[in-house]
Amino acid sequence: MEAIHIIAIATSFILAMNIGASNSAAEMAAAYGAGARTKKEAVTLIAIFAFLGAIISGGPVIKTLGSGLVPGDTFSGAFATVFIVLFVATLFIIFANYSRSPIATTHAIVCAVVGIGLYTGKLNIHKFIYISIWWFLTPLFSFIFNYLFGKYLYFRILHYLTTLNSEERIKKVLSVIITISGCYVAFSAGSNNAANAVGAIVGAGVIPSLEGSILAGLGMGLGAILFGGRILDTVGKGITEIGIVRAISIETTGATIIYIASLLGIPVSLNETITSGIIATSCARKGFRKTAGNEHVLRILFFWFAAPFIAIALSYGLIALWMNL
Repeated sequence: MEAIHIIAIATSFILAMNIGASNSAAEMAAAYGAGARTKKEAVTLIAIFAFLGAIISGGPVIKTLGSGLVPGDTFSGAFATVFIVLFVATLFIIFANYSRSPIATTHAIVCAVVGIGLYTGKLNIHKFIYISIWWFLTPLFSFIFNYLFGKYLYFRILHYLTTLNSEERIKKVLSVIITISGCYVAFSAGSNNAANAVGAIVGAGVIPSLEGSILAGLGMGLGAILFGGRILDTVGKGITEIGIVRAISIETTGATIIYIASLLGIPVSLNETITSGIIATSCARKGFRKTAGNEHVLRILFFWFAAPFIAIALSYGLIALWMNL
């Protein structure tokens, strides 16, 4: 294996670690905010199930990022494009982790590929439009479902639970359910986000898809354990208090949306989907006006909107600069 390929693999692994840290908020923030898991328990479960999701179901999205938006020979023909995607992705994710904001890293990575596709004239525009529609619908569906749940079903469910058994028994049952739902989120995250780290090097033919999934899974797991705790506080504690029942709704809805997208090979933002559910819970509890004034919400929404445009511009500029050297 050539030295440049080894460097690309190492860079992808570092990127996967940063993705694992960044996604920790989306994967376990709801349960952590509800007090059902400690920070240590949360990041350990993330590591295990993100790895399993990557190796079991990561292939379809890896194929999309490796050869669906632009032909695979775009990466293998000009290997600098691999490093441009990795550089743009790493830049955004490190910034997100540093600022403790659950930025839509998938959008930044996909749009880095889009920038290259626009410059080379090889972008599959129909595929990108299809993906963009998913980007709009996934957080919208998560928001609507969890808002309606929090507004109209939450207290009815609580009332029903109190008629069944003792409070201590109910808490134990809910803790088991939320553990399952959190693991489901981490598994779905691994299946969808493995491609963000290794799609470019798989597309370039550096490593096969399965080996890429394993590499990404290990990286995401390690990143969650080492760095995931910081961003858990922002989403789990900074937006609104979350009860266990609400957390189960947020996690289960988000995980299902993400896993369906994974099976269809669509790279979507786990952070947006889960965080939208948390914001919806805040709207149901406190109202839209008060939630809109929350500094965490404002910062998150700004990053979500700005990241794709900045990623496209940066990627396009870097590939243009490289090609004209």
